[in-house]
Amino acid sequence: MITTARPYDVLLVEDDLADAMLIQDALAERGGARNFTQVEDGLAALEYLRDPTHAQPDLIVLDLNMPRMNGRELLAILKDDVDLRAIPVVVLTTSAAPDDVTEAYRRHANAYVTKPVNLEDFEEAVRSIDAFYLDTAAKLPKE
Repeated sequence: MITTARPYDVLLVEDDLADAMLIQDALAERGGARNFTQVEDGLAALEYLRDPTHAQPDLIVLDLNMPRMNGRELLAILKDDVDLRAIPVVVLTTSAAPDDVTEAYRRHANAYVTKPVNLEDFEEAVRSIDAFYLDTAAKLPKE
């Protein structure tokens, strides 16, 4: 287990406020030092990420189906941007369509997780993502 000396910054790009609350609650249940920011679409995510007053997140959790700029478009922009491409991106979405999974990995998503319909399974999926990135994976050093 890797211990974190500083808070872990998570950016959630999710337009469904109920899902966003469930995700935040599941993360809070695990404990640990975590800064959690939620935006509702890809354009808002880019504004947040490009604002020099905001810390770069350690992890982006990304829904695919959103208004204005969807997750597919945002993922392509993130992974083409030299300043943002190293941030791990986990797609967490309702779509289990093989084309969506293939496209997400082709665009360099770090993981693809389909949102379970069952509440307990949904919370466990979120906790598993968090456990891997917070407890196991090494974080990029902050500049």
